[in-house]
Amino acid sequence: MTKKEYDAVVVGSGPNGLAAAITLQQAGLSVLVVEGKSTIGGGLRTQEVTLPGFKHDICSAIHPLAAGSPFFNTLPLADFGLEFIYPEVAAAHPFDTGPAAVLFQSIQKTAQTLGVDQQVYEKLAGFLTKTWPNVAVDTLGPLTFPSHPLDFAAFGLRALPPASWFKHVFKGTQAQGLLGGMAAHAIQPLSNLTTSAIGLVLLTAGHLRGWPIPKGGSGQIAQALAMYFQSLGGKIETNFYVESLQQLPSSHAVLFDITPRQLLKIAGHTFSPLYRWQLERYRYGMGIFKIDWALDAPIPFTDENCRNAGTLHLGNTLQEITDTEKLSSQGGYPEKPFVLLAQQSQYDPSRAPEGKHTAWAYCHVPNGSTRDRTEAIENQVERFAPGFKDRILARHVMNTAQVQEHNPNYIGGDINGGILDITQLFTRPALRFSPYRTSTKGLYICSSSTPPGGGVHGMCGYHAARKALEDVFQIRENRTLIP
Repeated sequence: MTKKEYDAVVVGSGPNGLAAAITLQQAGLSVLVVEGKSTIGGGLRTQEVTLPGFKHDICSAIHPLAAGSPFFNTLPLADFGLEFIYPEVAAAHPFDTGPAAVLFQSIQKTAQTLGVDQQVYEKLAGFLTKTWPNVAVDTLGPLTFPSHPLDFAAFGLRALPPASWFKHVFKGTQAQGLLGGMAAHAIQPLSNLTTSAIGLVLLTAGHLRGWPIPKGGSGQIAQALAMYFQSLGGKIETNFYVESLQQLPSSHAVLFDITPRQLLKIAGHTFSPLYRWQLERYRYGMGIFKIDWALDAPIPFTDENCRNAGTLHLGNTLQEITDTEKLSSQGGYPEKPFVLLAQQSQYDPSRAPEGKHTAWAYCHVPNGSTRDRTEAIENQVERFAPGFKDRILARHVMNTAQVQEHNPNYIGGDINGGILDITQLFTRPALRFSPYRTSTKGLYICSSSTPPGGGVHGMCGYHAARKALEDVFQIRENRTLIP
C-alpha cells in the first residue's frame, strides 16, 4: 500500500465522526479528524449563551441512546471525565386533566401511572426489555440478516405501525400520550409507518439505562471521546472547514460525518451518475425552533413528577400531538405545538449559579422556517406550569437557519440528518449494498444520514469505519458489541 500522510481522514467531529475515528485508530491506523468549527462536537456543545454562569446544551441535551450505545459502552469514557447523572424521573408527560404519565426506570412503577393500561404496558415493556439485547446491534445498524431473526421479527412487528396506532393498543389517555410523546422524537407525522419504532426504542432505553444527563453539559461526551481518541495516538485539527477534496492531506480513506448535500459539494464530481442522482433526491425533514432559558427558579409544573423529571413532553393527548405534528409537516404552525423540554439543572447544579436554573426546549417547524416560535413554546410551558414566564431571566433562541449555522449538518434545522421515514430508515442516504460506501473508492459517509440515523450513539460512525477497515485495509474485526 502506497505511503500516505494518514491512513484515514475523518471530516467532522460529531459523535459519529469521533466514533469512526476511534474505531479506525483502535485498529492501529493513523487517523486525522478535521473540524470546521473552533470546537469539536457537532451537536455535542455546551456554551453560556444567555447569562454568565448559565451553561446551555446548544443541540442535544438528554442521552438515553448514548448511555445504551453498544459501541460507546465498549469505551473507557468514564476514565476521560464523562459522568452521567440519572434523574429519578426519566421523562414525564403532563395533561390538561388527570395526572402526568411518567417514565421511571422501573417498569412496574411506570405502569402504575397508567391506570387502566397498567397490565398491557407491563407486558409490552417486559417484552421490549427482554428482547432488546438480542436486537440492539441489528436495529442500530444497516439492514442485514439479523443475528436473532425471531426476536428481530417480533420487535419489528411492534415497531412497524405508525405511532397513531397506539390509540388502539391502549385505552387510557396516559399510556397513549406517553407513547405518543416518545414517538414524536421521530420528527415526522405520527401517521407515518415505523414512527412507533422511535418511541419503543426510547422507552426501552429508559427502562434499561434511564435517560441520563452528562454532568457539565453534552460537550463532555465529545470531550471524552476526543480525549480517548487522542490517547490512542489520533490527531484532531479544528478551524478546518472542508469545501473540496484537495484541501485534505493524502490518505487511503476519507470518512465524512456530513449529510448528502455537503458531500455532493465536496466530492460529487467523483461520484457515478446514479449515486449522485440518489444523493440529490435525499429528503430532509422538519426543522426545530430552539430556546434556552436562564431561570430565577425551577419551572413550577403543576404535577410533582414533572417538577422532578429530567425530560418533559408537552403535547397533551396522543390525538393533539398527532394533529400538531401533521400540521407542522405540512408547513403550518400550530398554536399549541409539541414541545420537548429538558431541565438539566434540576439534577446538575453545575449548569447554573447557586439557586438559579436552566431549561432547554424546542418545537418542530417546517424545514427552513425562520418564524419566531418563542411565544408559542412559552405558552405551552405555561399551560402546564403556571407562573413559568415570571421566572425567565434571559433567553436565547435559534430558528432553523441559526441551527444550521451552528451545525451545517442540520440542513433546514433537521437535527436527524434527513427524515427517518420508512423509505429512508435503512436505505439512507441511497439504496446500496452498503449505505456507508460512496461510489468512489476510499470515500465513505458516516453521519446520521446513514443507518441507524439521528441520536447520540456513534453507531453510524462505527459501522462506516468497520466497512472502511474491510474494504481498504483488509481488516475484519471479530469483536461483538454488547448493548
